[in-house]
Amino acid sequence: MQTNRFWLAAILLIQVSCLPTKAGETGSWGDQGDGTYRNPILNADYPDVDVEQLGDTYYMISSKQHMCPGMVILESKDMVNWRTIGHVWDKLSWAPEYNWDRMSGYPFGVWAGDLAYHDGTWYCYQIDFKHGLYMSSAKDIRGPWTKPHQLLPTSKVLDDPAVFWDDETKQAYLICNTGRKLADEGVKKRGNENYIFKMSWDGREILDEGRLVYTGIGAEAAKIYKINGTWYIFLAEWYRPDPRQPDDPGADKNDRKQIVLRSKTDSIYGPYEKKVVFERGNGVIRSCSQGALMQAPDGSWWYTHQLIQNIRAPFQGRPQCLEPVEWIDGWPMIGRDVDGDGIGEPVLDHRKPIDGYPITAPPTSDEFDSPKLGHQWEWNHNPRDTHWSLTDQPGWLRLRASVPVGKGDFWGACNTISQRIMGTTRGEAEANFDLSGLKPGGRAGFVRFGGVYHLLGVHVRDDGARYLFFNANGKRTDGPMLSGHDLWIRTTNEGDQARFAYSTDGRKYTGFGPTFTLKFGKWTGDRLGFFCWNNKTEAGHIDIAWFHYDYDGPKGQRAEVQEQTQP
Repeated sequence: MQTNRFWLAAILLIQVSCLPTKAGETGSWGDQGDGTYRNPILNADYPDVDVEQLGDTYYMISSKQHMCPGMVILESKDMVNWRTIGHVWDKLSWAPEYNWDRMSGYPFGVWAGDLAYHDGTWYCYQIDFKHGLYMSSAKDIRGPWTKPHQLLPTSKVLDDPAVFWDDETKQAYLICNTGRKLADEGVKKRGNENYIFKMSWDGREILDEGRLVYTGIGAEAAKIYKINGTWYIFLAEWYRPDPRQPDDPGADKNDRKQIVLRSKTDSIYGPYEKKVVFERGNGVIRSCSQGALMQAPDGSWWYTHQLIQNIRAPFQGRPQCLEPVEWIDGWPMIGRDVDGDGIGEPVLDHRKPIDGYPITAPPTSDEFDSPKLGHQWEWNHNPRDTHWSLTDQPGWLRLRASVPVGKGDFWGACNTISQRIMGTTRGEAEANFDLSGLKPGGRAGFVRFGGVYHLLGVHVRDDGARYLFFNANGKRTDGPMLSGHDLWIRTTNEGDQARFAYSTDGRKYTGFGPTFTLKFGKWTGDRLGFFCWNNKTEAGHIDIAWFHYDYDGPKGQRAEVQEQTQP
């Protein structure tokens, strides 16, 4: 192992700090570097977002089910360029199935949430389908956040909460989809019921039994806004079959459209009138809905939304797009009415809402030269904290082996660490491993996973010999014996077709395993990461020197040199 690597990295970082800052790079999506952007603005798995503005900064949250830490937080100055700054929940602590010794929380955990700022406090709400409505709060968006507090049990709520503090009446409210859990017996109207509940001013308690305000097929993801004294509720709703199905063989016959309810009175309870304000079109065949309304300093309105997974291969998950909003006769027109039917369709590219800010992007590549884990990384379920380290060997990420639970395969192995893939055109990720710490029975290496998993790694046999292996969702292919301690693994993809290759010297690479297809599943797009387990005993570890990722998309300016921690 390279014992002087940490000191060398520190010297290089000092030298780098004296170099001019590298300008951000553009790609086939996001900021184009000329005052315009191209959708999606976040072409990765950032579903179920909400956005809250404080001062000149926009803050976004996005769900990620059983991944930990939960509910990623991003920030932006211009609604186009986003960078990751943290998570709300360090652990999914409210239920045992998310623990490393259970690994049985697929695909639940953190679902769609709501982010709010009121009276100097940040609030985050989300409904775990299996366990109910939870909230946490913080004085600083970067935390620490309070422990999750339950407001309602799962017997009363289904998903997608949103809150609103009405400063005029000093009353707080929460709206969510209750499914059919509160439906009156004998009521035959189909669809999800959306209820408004009164909430305590401190945001921690529900005060009444709620009132039904809307029922619709698949109606959920409500957001409440009060604009110029008028109450609006934004909702996503399924139209099955879609009366305006695109003439495209890849298009689903159903469409999830964005609807808006507008109150006819000054009451949050309505009655409401309804209008479809946004739908797929203009060459976009994925459904477009569920997001957040934002306003720029010049008074213009904008809407960020996800692309739904209703296509054959949404392998990168649910990305985010940004649309201009025009108000016509008191109704929002999201996107542009391309076909002249009075309903907005998504724009493919547009001028930026706010110009003058540099290209930024969520972090991806990592030299593992910080004592803290980068915000791009998330664990599959809660990690076993005694079994990973960034300080045992400074400058390396160490994963110690545990015995998997359940069937003893990848899905039951704790401490798999990964990050989202970026884009859908091409990508290349590479990592350098030290194998010297592996023990008999150990398996470790590189993984791509979402709906299925594909592994390229090393298996240590009983006699201590190390062999390369490829595993395609449980079907294993053994490869050559590896005599040295060093291993480099590279994975590439063109669209949803991916491959692995390996090297023992870091220069010459050899492909191993077939080309495979990336797939969406467990409400998750494809992810890049590392695994380490041992089917026989709690023994052995693997060290990762670095992870480098190149993709067809925007990349931010080189980060400032981080403050170094003395060894």
